[in-house]
Amino acid sequence: MRFPRASGVLLHPTSLPGPHGSGDFGPAAYHFVDWLVGAGQSLWQILPLGGIGPGNSPYMSSSAFAGNVLLIDLGELHSRGWLAAADLASDGAVFNQRRLDFAAVYPYRMSRLKLAAQAFAKSASPAERADFDAFCARQQNWLGDFALFMSLAHAFDWRDWSDWDAPLARREPAALAAAAAEHDEEVRFWKFCQWSFFRQWGALKA
Repeated sequence: MRFPRASGVLLHPTSLPGPHGSGDFGPAAYHFVDWLVGAGQSLWQILPLGGIGPGNSPYMSSSAFAGNVLLIDLGELHSRGWLAAADLASDGAVFNQRRLDFAAVYPYRMSRLKLAAQAFAKSASPAERADFDAFCARQQNWLGDFALFMSLAHAFDWRDWSDWDAPLARREPAALAAAAAEHDEEVRFWKFCQWSFFRQWGALKA
């Protein structure tokens, strides 16, 4: 297949400016798309949008399907009422304006996503809950396993999965079912994050 000659920009969304330590799917991303159009560009090479792994690399993601939760626009979660204005305060976190400091950004953003997930569980509208449930149903071939894996990885302090309790490492159905029940809130948190990621990414692409 031959493509017409075109030009564009290589830029990962985390490199966009933003108030929360890293670029995301917020207003700066929409501004960048508008700038591309105004500059006569037709391509945006974004690099992988998967979750980061060792070395904070998107090429070492825990999943081939899950999105990078650091790209979730916290401002949009605030506009939906799942984060208060005070929740977006830096709480002493110092963000580097010229580079992404994962050591500062990751805990800051994850704590806010936790608050948003808790607020969603308490106050989401029927339409929002229906959209969340529909997303989980559409992505059931990977989402449940991913959410449970991330929950267990956190519970085991991010040790290699081969060092987890043997029944879990062997994926014994009874052990997995018991773990899913024990970590139900954490599993729903990771599902909420993926729903938020793909909902925002879909809006940006549109």
